[in-house]
Amino acid sequence: MPDSLAVQPILTAVAPQTTAIDTAMAGERELNAVYTIAAAQPCLVEAGPGADGPVVLEGLRRLGIDADDLAHIVVTHIHVDHAGGAGALLERYPRATLWVHERGAPHLADPTRLIASTARTYGEARMRALFGTVRPCDSARIHPVNDGDRIDLGDRSLHVLHTPGHASHHIALLDDATGAMCTGEAIGSYLPWGPAFRPALPPPEVDVGLALDSLARMREAGPTALLTSHFGPVHDPANAFDRADEEIRTWSDAVRQHLEVRADADVEELTALLREVAGAAFAAETGRDLAPELARYDALGSIRMNAQGLARYWRARPEVASTHHDS
Repeated sequence: MPDSLAVQPILTAVAPQTTAIDTAMAGERELNAVYTIAAAQPCLVEAGPGADGPVVLEGLRRLGIDADDLAHIVVTHIHVDHAGGAGALLERYPRATLWVHERGAPHLADPTRLIASTARTYGEARMRALFGTVRPCDSARIHPVNDGDRIDLGDRSLHVLHTPGHASHHIALLDDATGAMCTGEAIGSYLPWGPAFRPALPPPEVDVGLALDSLARMREAGPTALLTSHFGPVHDPANAFDRADEEIRTWSDAVRQHLEVRADADVEELTALLREVAGAAFAAETGRDLAPELARYDALGSIRMNAQGLARYWRARPEVASTHHDS
């Protein structure tokens, strides 16, 4: 990949033999990361979106990982900002195996439904602009995993934890050599430019109860550091789990309580509600107004998307569904 890339990769050592590549998603820094593990069998955790493929490829080149070197690509879940570039990477790295939760595997081999779902959430034009093209993955090179499985990298292993809540096909990965855990979006997003934590509770599969259970299981595994996809390392896991739990409950409770009073609230009303919640938390942590950062903040998965996911979740729950019926 030539050095004339419009956006150059930023490489950051985050744990022993582990490097983050900032994919410059949406033309922004500190939004999306993939991780390389310089094991006996080199591994890439997350593929990034197809649009960021040139940046990821250049990052791998600069790390000395050539076409025949990369042995493993592991994605925490199949959403296109994490796995959209996997098909193109498999074509570029012919020896690599793709590891993904068993529920997500069919949708990487045939991404038709994945693309359609993403387009419904983002809109066709915004999806293409943010994420680019999603290429099918060779089904013969996809290896499905589930909770408790181990991905052998030769001189170290990644232990798989099934961590649903953000999505049913979400996994976290604990590196037994360093204790670092790749969290995907199971803790939501960590915004180092805030700094701030924020939930990631989008439609169609958000489950607040499962998200909180997943946080507890990840905490019990005792990671030494968290390697978040959005964005970067967190070196105080206990605080991160506390904050993620707090923010999920706060956003979720705000939507539930609003729907119990106004059962017919539309997505714009709920988005405005959560924008106030997000703004208050951001100001409390940073002393700054969220408004100037809102476009960057929303590029990760908008406040509106969280409103849609939480409304869908709570309207399917008996305590809110009965309120809607009574109204």
